Amino acid sequence: MQRSELDNATPTILNVSQLPSRAQKRSAARVGSDSKYDSVVLSTPYFSESSSEDDNEAREEAADDALDAQEIYDLISPVLDPEHPNTLGELNVVRLPDIHVTPPRDNPRGLANVLVELTPTINHCSLATVIGLAVRVRLEQALPPNYRIDVRMKDGSHAQDDQVNKQLSDKERVAAALENDTLSGVVGNMLKPCAF
Repeated sequence: MQRSELDNATPTILNVSQLPSRAQKRSAARVGSDSKYDSVVLSTPYFSESSSEDDNEAREEAADDALDAQEIYDLISPVLDPEHPNTLGELNVVRLPDIHVTPPRDNPRGLANVLVELTPTINHCSLATVIGLAVRVRLEQALPPNYRIDVRMKDGSHAQDDQVNKQLSDKERVAAALENDTLSGVVGNMLKPCAF
């Protein structure tokens, strides 16, 4: 893919009904502002350590009900863009084909990997790292601890994608960024429309 194909200086803003959604495939799509975030759900509950038989059965059911790319998309597409009054899904920064979920091998309770590749609206986006940080925070808050999260800029989509990816994959840099009150406030505003 050439760089010009990834450049989106005047992004096409998708209508909510154009966003990929499993709910729309099952039933007729609802319209109106109250339906905008219908598809944002958490399907895998957290469990406390307990030895009761019911808890063990619930854990096994949750392991069988592993998250897929559509569910990850549903979690992160409502994140607001820091510059536009639109979501990352509407701006096509988050795309369903760019989300990859690798379930755990052999052990259903093992580590699963989630890779999200972002495409900024322009290749020199100054807030690409902030967008990636918000997506990472959203997934860390919503997913169970057995999901390893990797948020990156899609290859060739950003002029400094190597540097942005290095920052987003460094846990110490991410933690330091979230300790900054201003940056933490920006991320918090971006995550306001997300249902937990």
